[in-house]
Amino acid sequence: MDRVRKALDFCIRHQTTLSYSIVSLLTAGSEHIFSSVVFKCPCNSGNMLYGSSFLLAPAFILLLIGYMVSARTWRLFTGTCSPEKHLQRSPRGTCASFCQLLVLMTAKASVAPLTWIAVALLGANFYECAASGSNLTASLLSKVNGNYSQEMLFKMPCDKELSARISSEWVSLQAQSQLIGWFLIASIMTVTLISTCVTHCCSPVSYLQLKFWKIYSKKEHELFEIKAKEHATKLAERNTNCFFEATDPAPFHTPSNEDWQKISILYTFNSQEQYYSMIHKYVSTNRGNSAKFSDEGQDLTVLAFVDETQTS
Repeated sequence: MDRVRKALDFCIRHQTTLSYSIVSLLTAGSEHIFSSVVFKCPCNSGNMLYGSSFLLAPAFILLLIGYMVSARTWRLFTGTCSPEKHLQRSPRGTCASFCQLLVLMTAKASVAPLTWIAVALLGANFYECAASGSNLTASLLSKVNGNYSQEMLFKMPCDKELSARISSEWVSLQAQSQLIGWFLIASIMTVTLISTCVTHCCSPVSYLQLKFWKIYSKKEHELFEIKAKEHATKLAERNTNCFFEATDPAPFHTPSNEDWQKISILYTFNSQEQYYSMIHKYVSTNRGNSAKFSDEGQDLTVLAFVDETQTS
């Protein structure tokens, strides 16, 4: 039992890393199935379009799915076009915050698409088919050996003997694809490491306080879910009972639209008035009626977990 509890604690502590790993594994498995079962290079003038479609179209679809399943996407866009929310902030601040959050969302949503492209390049089937239909590949090959025509290049993915003969005189398309794949993986890891170091270097709080902050955000979200369910259940019971019993409803307080709007604003850190969430800021500023509530700080990537926890 202790081992199970330790395993669960480990999964909870590293849930972000594990979730990205699971997404990457599922994406790699899907690419293998597509490459071995679905993909069949036509070996004609349509090679370029067919191969590129299998290489890029699934990656684009995965990127859109990444945006759709991101809670921050809907927190950012919900009510954005309403006149009330438009008047709350300056256009410059809104645009800057939107661009910053869009970069963060794109980075997180790109895990599956980049995994698909990297694995597909290492497998080389899609790239080999697409490159064999490229005029650039044909022109480069003709400079090396003028004995091979464009038509022969089209048939290379389907003719292993022809492919081996061409590869013996020129760098194979499979080798090119794998080199690009490894370069892409190395670039992704380098950019990820650098961006992580930069965000932690720019952290406005210390390491242990940041750890405490994440624990607080998680607990606040859990308690909010419990209280919201209890409150909604009581309100539903009151309204249902009044409907069936034909009685007048008893007074029941619920947060106003303005209150909901205040705690739904994207979090910004202010070093002068430190709050751990928008609910914390709301209750500490006289339910958002104090002038301090409207004071905005600076959106920092290292504190992105605040909004993520509240909307996960």
